[in-house]
Amino acid sequence: MSFLISVFKPLAYISLPIVLIRSISASSPVARYYTRVATYVGALLTVASCSIFVAAGMSLVGRSNDVNNIVARIFYGLVHRVLDVKIEVEGAENLKTCPAILMCNHQSMLDILIIGRLMPKQTAIMAKKSLQYTPLGPFMTMSGTIFIDRGNSAQAIRSIEAAGERLKTTKTSLWMFPEGTRHLSQKPDMLQLKKGGFHLALNAGIPITPIVVENYWRIYRKGIFDTGTIKVRVLPPISTTGLSAADVGTLATRVRDQMLETLRDISEKVPSGKRSSHPESQSAAPRDSSTPLDNAASLLGSSSGVIPDSAEAVLETKGSSSSLASSSFSSEPSHNRRKMSSSTTENGAETEEDEGMILVGRPSS
Repeated sequence: MSFLISVFKPLAYISLPIVLIRSISASSPVARYYTRVATYVGALLTVASCSIFVAAGMSLVGRSNDVNNIVARIFYGLVHRVLDVKIEVEGAENLKTCPAILMCNHQSMLDILIIGRLMPKQTAIMAKKSLQYTPLGPFMTMSGTIFIDRGNSAQAIRSIEAAGERLKTTKTSLWMFPEGTRHLSQKPDMLQLKKGGFHLALNAGIPITPIVVENYWRIYRKGIFDTGTIKVRVLPPISTTGLSAADVGTLATRVRDQMLETLRDISEKVPSGKRSSHPESQSAAPRDSSTPLDNAASLLGSSSGVIPDSAEAVLETKGSSSSLASSSFSSEPSHNRRKMSSSTTENGAETEEDEGMILVGRPSS
């Protein structure tokens, strides 16, 4: 009997927070929402803090490239059990194509859970350079993060060029959110895709693998954070062989069309009577409707990599990443660059914390 007590007593203490959370959540819809948000953000902060020690330990044994994969899996394993939100993946075999540009639609900070479920091994992150000086800086440095200097277009372009070379020489894949900003609405829809990732794919001569996450409006939005299963479909890779910079626009349209068709196919159908409050022209939620999870991005500094609009402009006009750092764009007046980086697309406002999030990774064979 004493043996059983010694075994079950620690388990009881460990399960107590979960029981408490669920009890508070059951008290009212508002309490449920904020309790679950606090749990998600708390888990994110806790895992992010502990990841520094994971990174240090794995760096010592020569496995720094696996740090992000392990940390992501820990986060997913913890959160999906506590909050009962599961990720169901279809077409996972398409992730085996390597190297490739993995392009995923972006809805909210809940997408970190998607990354936790799908992030491949030997993965590094491309992030804005300012994050190097945040509490997450040591972890990101030890895990091989590639930093982009948003305030220096020439340096940013050199970093992007180096990333392209890394894709080819180390046979790594790159995960990105090509919409460039979060977009969550009742109706399954997507913003226009930014073209930086497409130029990288063409320059590196590697395919693009679209990853589509169903519209999870029913599970998570402002005031609502429910349990459930989120479906993800990985589409077959799209070859870029034989394409040039002149084909980038057509390629971006093709990829978006495939992703949007799949998004509408795997998402729950929205009755037409419920769409009036979210007209089709409203493709992104207003900034003042940001949810607590999205605001958490600012608290964490967000591990989001940014390809500045200015750098994309050079990629668009030059059609190649070669010699971009010495292009005439670097002499453009700074006020023009600030204007470009702060501008909004016709479909939604740019958010500095998550614009153009990029992950560099090599799926395990």
